Amino acid sequence: MDKYYYFAAQLPLLTLEKEEFPSIEWFLREADKWMDDRDLKQLKAMSLDPLAMGPVTNPAARAWYEFELQLRTELMRWRQSQRENYEHRITVFPTSIVKEGNPLEVEKKLLHFRWQYLDDLNSGHYSDLDFFVIYYLKLQILARLAAMD
Repeated sequence: MDKYYYFAAQLPLLTLEKEEFPSIEWFLREADKWMDDRDLKQLKAMSLDPLAMGPVTNPAARAWYEFELQLRTELMRWRQSQRENYEHRITVFPTSIVKEGNPLEVEKKLLHFRWQYLDDLNSGHYSDLDFFVIYYLKLQILARLAAMD
């Protein structure tokens, strides 16, 4: 675990406003150098898509999985209500996220909402597996946002 302090210390701070960020490939190569095999396997199982995730046991991964499933379920119910012309009250995120803007803008706002959740989840984690899981998910968000430009 002591190695994790050094790994965390070498990682650049991630922000949504930054145009340059480490590549996912670079991060995983570095993780391979510093992390033990069990933790590395957990890290590599992480995905923005909860259905693509492998089995996870650490708290941040479980929290992400539950959050993302709840978010996607709420989106599905809202979109269905729009197609079938009935009212669905969104409880997981602000309604303005999906009601204002074109589909690209909505997707960007949803990614920002996910980022905020990860920021909240990161509280108190500085160099443990949860920290690296959250960092990896944030890198995936940044890569998705960069692909939209």
